[in-house]
Amino acid sequence: YWLFDTPCTQALWLAVTGDNHSRFDHPLRPVEQVDFNQAQDFIARLNARLPGLDLCLPSEAEFEYAARAGTLTATWAGDLKIEGEMNAPLLHPIAWYGGNSGVDFDLPDGEDSSKWQQKQFPHKQAGTRQVKTKAANPWGFYDLLGNVWEWCADRWHNTYTGAPGDGSAWIDDKPGTADRVVRGGSWDDPARDARAAVRSRAHP
Repeated sequence: YWLFDTPCTQALWLAVTGDNHSRFDHPLRPVEQVDFNQAQDFIARLNARLPGLDLCLPSEAEFEYAARAGTLTATWAGDLKIEGEMNAPLLHPIAWYGGNSGVDFDLPDGEDSSKWQQKQFPHKQAGTRQVKTKAANPWGFYDLLGNVWEWCADRWHNTYTGAPGDGSAWIDDKPGTADRVVRGGSWDDPARDARAAVRSRAHP
């Protein structure tokens, strides 16, 4: 399968939808404040502009496969040594997370991070950062760990028991599975969330 090499930028989102509600306004930062349904609408609009492209959100399995880039460790750069809630030195070269997202923060309206505990670096304001400002993984993907949580196509399931064996999205209509999967961790999350295996749920 084919996957964009960065999260969707605000520039691309604006070009396709004509609107941008991101809090951390910058064309090269990832779009945020976007729910699952808005992401699906964006994809439908982009596909209408480029017939035959047939873009879709990745499955959870596809996301993790790309994030791991052939590795079996917590991150593609190796396992994490967590020295504090927001302090895992291995992450600084590869991901924006709570421990470093405020270093030299360049927007006036960042989140107050002065009281965040056990940060890798001291900072007083934090937020998302421009894509491609941390190292790419061995397959050329940026920001699959940290910066922003990313939507997957799958409905949320507590375990993988019964998941499709071919890596496709796990979508069913069972009660209680309306929530969707998000992966990768974010700019304000602790170090443990910037791992290839981390998953969470959010209402669409």
